[in-house]
Amino acid sequence: VLWFDEMGIKEVPQVGGKSASLGEMTSKTNVPVPYGFATTAQAYWHFAEEGRIKKTIADLLDELKDPNDTQVLQRIGSAVRKTMLAAKMPDDLKKEIKRAYKALAEKVGEEEPFVAVRSSATAEDLPDASFAGQQETYLNIRGADNVVEKIKECYSSLFTDRVIFYRTQKGFDH
Repeated sequence: VLWFDEMGIKEVPQVGGKSASLGEMTSKTNVPVPYGFATTAQAYWHFAEEGRIKKTIADLLDELKDPNDTQVLQRIGSAVRKTMLAAKMPDDLKKEIKRAYKALAEKVGEEEPFVAVRSSATAEDLPDASFAGQQETYLNIRGADNVVEKIKECYSSLFTDRVIFYRTQKGFDH
C-alpha cells in the first residue's frame, strides 16, 4: 500500500496512472485531493500467487484463440473473474489494506468513511493504447471488509470481456 503523498508520476508502474496522478496533485499542487492510498502492482501479484490462481488464469486465457469469437471470450472471461473472486485475499495483504483504511478513517475523523475503490492499471494510458475506463470503479464503499472485497473485484475487472479483447487486439500480455 502506498499513500497518495508517497507517490508521484514515477510510481505509474507500481500504482497506475490514476493513482500516480493523485499522488502528483497531492504532493506538488494546491489542488484539494481527498486523502487516500493505492494497492500496488506487487500487491496484485501477491494476491495472484498466494491465491494460487496465476496458472489457472493463464491456462484459461490460453484457450482464447480468436477474441472475435464472443461466446468463447465470454466463457473465458467469466471463468477468470470467478476464479479471482473465489480466491482468498492473502492475510498479510488484507491486514495491510484494513490498517490503511483505519488510518484513513482516523485522518478524516470518521469511524467508517465512505470511499471510492477505483482501478488504476499500470498500462492504462500508453502512447498506442488507452485502458482508461475499462476496469471497474466502486463508489460509496464503507467498512474495511467491504474495501478488501471491492479491491478483489477491481482486480477481477482486469478480465472483463472488453479488456481481454482489447489487450489481445493490442498485443499486450494478460
